[in-house]
Amino acid sequence: MSQINADSFESISLEEFFGSEELSQDRVQTGIVVYTDYQQHLIDHLRKALAHNAPDRIERLESRLSDVEALAKSIAQFPSLLERANTTTSMRTPEALIESLISYPEDGDTTLHMPSKAILGKGFLVTKIHTFFSMSKLAKNYALMTEKEVKEYTDETISMMFTLMAEDVYINLIKDKSLPIELRRQLSNSLIILWEHRSDQTISDIAPVLQAVWSARRKLAPAFGTMMGTSELLMVTMQMDDQWNAFIRDKLSEPDVTQAMEEFLFGVSHEQILRLKEILKNQGVKSIGRDEVSSYLGERVKTDINLDYRDFYLLYTVRRDNARARQRLHLEGPKHTLEDHFIRFVIEKNNEKQGHDTFATA
Repeated sequence: MSQINADSFESISLEEFFGSEELSQDRVQTGIVVYTDYQQHLIDHLRKALAHNAPDRIERLESRLSDVEALAKSIAQFPSLLERANTTTSMRTPEALIESLISYPEDGDTTLHMPSKAILGKGFLVTKIHTFFSMSKLAKNYALMTEKEVKEYTDETISMMFTLMAEDVYINLIKDKSLPIELRRQLSNSLIILWEHRSDQTISDIAPVLQAVWSARRKLAPAFGTMMGTSELLMVTMQMDDQWNAFIRDKLSEPDVTQAMEEFLFGVSHEQILRLKEILKNQGVKSIGRDEVSSYLGERVKTDINLDYRDFYLLYTVRRDNARARQRLHLEGPKHTLEDHFIRFVIEKNNEKQGHDTFATA
């Protein structure tokens, strides 16, 4: 993962930060990633396919891409978050921003406490996500690409959605005062870099794993009776990589992780899971299907699953908000989402590996 220590933020230029040879036309002055090399490849490939199969659609595509680039250039007018900057009333430094993220004492939405560039950048990322989703439809319906080629555009859209989600995860973990201060400082570094560039290598690396978990979950048929999800968990784990298997092996014994996993697998809250257990026990019902959950609970519950990235993010935010509420109100149940736990696990394992590598070469 890209990291910068807090004491290394002394008024650097982007050329110093990246190395002048790493700067390309895909990055505007502040370092925000307009399109990665891979994304530019997808754009160029779509252009060629449309030119051959649907030339009347190229102008619309170019217009949308120009809008994304114009938005990035507008955001570039705001001071870099990685350098000292004179604001209207004071001098802002990266060190001060990190400390404010770590020490801010209040709960609730901190939107108005965040730098303007962070808020605008989030809008840029959402616009870019929608753009690539449109490109996936162009690739399928007009460019006449193969199913494998279309999937590349869909996967890239979902990968960017995970980057959007990462911002929430970092904020959740930074606010968790039970975590070591150095880890929270590292997460703050990562958050500022994400705000600055709207790209995160750690999330890019693990996005395929999270996507695979979501895809596997879609195929599951949980027995809404015992609500244990044991067989479902086994099915998910068998399809994952070593990172996910290590996470399951090392962390699933922790109650908060287990409860967060149940919420993820069943698509209902911890509170609803407890209610269902009690209702089914009292009625002597062993198991029910997804479509019966709402009827038993007496309220509409979205338990249907598809691969739409918008549904993934929507259901994630429900679990995120419930976890935050439990933390704030000191209620029983998971205080973090499954994504919180997994991303923290990956970061800590990366830190351990870096420490071992450093020791081995010393």
